[in-house]
Amino acid sequence: MKTTTSLAYDIPGKFEETRFEKNHNVIFENSAEASKNVAQEIAELILSKQAANESCVLGLATGSSPIKVYEELVRMHKDGLSFSNVITFNLDEYYPMTKESRQSYHYFMHQHLFNHIDIKPENVNIPDGTIDLDQLNQYCIDYEMKIKNAGGLDFQLLGIGRTGHVGFNEPGSHINSGTRIITLDHITRVDASSDFNGIDNVPKRAITMGVSTIMRSKRIVLMAWGQNKADIIKRTIQGEVSSEVPATFLQNHPNATFVLDQSAASELTRFKTPWLVGECIWTQELKSKAIVWLCQKTNQSILKLTDRDYNNNGMSDLLALEGSAYDLNINMFNILQHTITGWPGGKPNTDDSHRPERANPAKKRVILFSPHPDDDVISMGGTFSKLIKQGHDVHVVYQTSGNIAVTDDEALKFAEVCNDFTGGNLPKDINFKSVIEFLNNKSENQIDSLEVRKLKGLIRRRESYAATRYIGLKDENTHFLDLPFYETGQVKKNPLGAEDIAIVKEIIARIKPHQVFAAGDLADPHGTHEVCLNAIFAAMKELKPEKYMDDCWLWLYRGAWHEWDIHEIDMAVPLSPSEVLLKRHAILYHQSQKDRVMFQGNDSREFWVRAEDRNKNTAVLYDELGLAEYEAIEAFKRFDY
Repeated sequence: MKTTTSLAYDIPGKFEETRFEKNHNVIFENSAEASKNVAQEIAELILSKQAANESCVLGLATGSSPIKVYEELVRMHKDGLSFSNVITFNLDEYYPMTKESRQSYHYFMHQHLFNHIDIKPENVNIPDGTIDLDQLNQYCIDYEMKIKNAGGLDFQLLGIGRTGHVGFNEPGSHINSGTRIITLDHITRVDASSDFNGIDNVPKRAITMGVSTIMRSKRIVLMAWGQNKADIIKRTIQGEVSSEVPATFLQNHPNATFVLDQSAASELTRFKTPWLVGECIWTQELKSKAIVWLCQKTNQSILKLTDRDYNNNGMSDLLALEGSAYDLNINMFNILQHTITGWPGGKPNTDDSHRPERANPAKKRVILFSPHPDDDVISMGGTFSKLIKQGHDVHVVYQTSGNIAVTDDEALKFAEVCNDFTGGNLPKDINFKSVIEFLNNKSENQIDSLEVRKLKGLIRRRESYAATRYIGLKDENTHFLDLPFYETGQVKKNPLGAEDIAIVKEIIARIKPHQVFAAGDLADPHGTHEVCLNAIFAAMKELKPEKYMDDCWLWLYRGAWHEWDIHEIDMAVPLSPSEVLLKRHAILYHQSQKDRVMFQGNDSREFWVRAEDRNKNTAVLYDELGLAEYEAIEAFKRFDY
């Protein structure tokens, strides 16, 4: 995919790469690269204002999207960039909300930016979530006037919510709306629920800059990362202007740019179905993608597609290239057929030229990396079981403790049982009486004590042992890394560090695997999966010169949030009804994650239900394409590291 390294365009409003798009947008390979470019534009604006002896007025956003931008600005400050001429106005704040609360945007901005730069405290403006309700209207008017008196916003940084909100301008917001108090959409509150340990704790209202306030900015950059933003980005960039998707108002701004990573841009027509836009370079991957799409659009299996189907749906050049629908169909059918295997570790003593895995060695050493202590069984529990039953030396490696996902109530229950059982003869490393006292008196924003975190981690560890024993794995092949980046006691984790990579590297070097399975599901709402995957990538890159790595293949699975598209699948492992049931029971051993899941993202279903629905849907898609009918399928993509 083509990426862009500059945010600028020559003539505002004249930027459509296709007839479908109505906003200027630039696509980067990843959010880190994109964030550096956004930060660079902000830094250049600050410097140009300094050279003119003027203030630089920035509108700033919160949430996960701008974090890497702020990290880069902090780095630039350490290298000499001064913020002494900068005045900032934040978009929004929950209401009611104290400044000291860890969920407040006041806390967020100081944690990620203001505490680390030389901005003058009096130049920082964040809506105050403690203003009395009867004074709020005047406060919002004053906030607007303060922006106006500062000369207006030179630059406005935005994220986007799944409802299409910018700031907290929820669906229904008018284009003329100013700074005001607003009732939050249910979806917005669901998305914020993990930060508040449950939706019941998320405020129902917020103070937000209005659409008109944002639209008066001289320059606007909206950022979006990840697959979970792809649908709303398509609606915003390609849809009609509507108050139901407030971000679409940006189509009428003369100097607005959407900065996206490839995942967030993936539903745009020029990436999703480029054959509808113009001529294509028909790689095998694009052929596969197009033919699967054509089957779904025409509601036909692969072998039933005709020349007319190709010609009527933007693929006449592909048909001319290949000669006939018959040849295209047979080739695609064989490609999909060859992804299906009941032998995920390779089938011994067979021709493996058309199989996804090698026949040799017949008994492989396998590492199954699991970011949290349940991703293994949620994402590939059936394949996990097959690998063990087929005689491979399987090791499951849990990368983080997962302690933050255990509720206080669950931990208190275990602490009380342990305290009652020991009768005062307590283990040296955990004083259960003190744990009980801590949990019973824990304040709203208090971080768990080390003892509480240890207990919560042990709860998840023992659940993992129960699940892997049920699958059939020996205890000595179950490993817990407790990577340091995760151990903050907060939703916000530390960046990936050298120590994390070294720990992952050591377990790989010790086992010397022929297969590595890792979580490629980067839709994880808090980024733990991405950090864990990057640790594996870094470790395997450092180990690549080792001879045993020549025989090591890396397979990526996806988990509770997203599945591989059919054309992306390199190995499809069918599950029988009994294997589906075995997988369900293994997931249910993780009792602390049942019923009251703290971090389940935007899907209210339990993890075992999500997993079954996803696996059954993949099987249905294979069936509809004309392949064999299975109860369920787990899918994997091979990655060349």
